[in-house]
Amino acid sequence: MKFCWTTLMVEDLDKSLKFYTEIVGLSVNRRFKPNAHMEIAFLGNAPTELELIQEARANKSEAKGISIGFMIDGQLEQVIERLSENGYKCEGEIQQPNPNIRFVYVKDPDGFSVQFVETVQGN
Repeated sequence: MKFCWTTLMVEDLDKSLKFYTEIVGLSVNRRFKPNAHMEIAFLGNAPTELELIQEARANKSEAKGISIGFMIDGQLEQVIERLSENGYKCEGEIQQPNPNIRFVYVKDPDGFSVQFVETVQGN
């Protein structure tokens, strides 16, 4: 069995796509409208993807207890600066639970918690 995707129900697909493409750095693999009330986009590196669905008649997904993590290239401070330049504020300080990893959280446009993770070399 292989993990395929994680689905997030979003209120504004374009706003969410901007966050996940420009801030996170994912690419849009496909985007389509299966009907008049729904639009879907798949992002990321297949076979594991992030699916964003905007559906006029659907209830918004609950963000409580959900976190999506992304391993970054480079330093965490660069990601924090890009987030700030785009109007996103980190939730708390940089955390470093051990010498080999540092991370920070930010909320996406729909309130989902997104974790940016840096591995620390040379420790």
